[in-house]
Amino acid sequence: MSTTLRLVSEMERIANALGTERGEASQVSLSSVAEKIAKNLGVRNEEVAILAVSTRWRHLYFLIPETLKKVGFIPLSSNSALAARTARDSRPEIENNFSAAKHVTVFEGLKKTTGEAAEPIQKMISAPILKDGQVIGVIQISRKGATAAGSGPDFTADDLGKILALCKPLGKLLHHIAGK
Repeated sequence: MSTTLRLVSEMERIANALGTERGEASQVSLSSVAEKIAKNLGVRNEEVAILAVSTRWRHLYFLIPETLKKVGFIPLSSNSALAARTARDSRPEIENNFSAAKHVTVFEGLKKTTGEAAEPIQKMISAPILKDGQVIGVIQISRKGATAAGSGPDFTADDLGKILALCKPLGKLLHHIAGK
């Protein structure tokens, strides 16, 4: 079984345990899930972002990385935010030239938890997280670096397939963890 299928299976099991309010329900950490996603996709932990949709306030807010939780939110009406477009259109996208695209940079400019200067996002995959056919969040996997070449390989359709496979169990997890 591939590592992606094992991760999907593990996330499904955890989500089902949360649904029955027993087992690992109180011990599940979205940070540890994000770490497993990062490892599966060959990116650093800080290159995984999970955002939730606030239908009340019509914006996206960060759940992961935790350093961005209190920084701000992204209006769903934003024309320059890939995450907002992903949520509105319920459509995944691969942007291997993300640094050249018009986008909000405020979240990129924050220093790492180690105090080092943040690197710009060069490449990104963005995909909707669904629960019962409704977008409840967005997952974004990025490659950061000083240059596009230095950030790692381009994302592929295979990478997108791995992320899309994770979106269904992620929807169940978000439903239970974030109360979505």
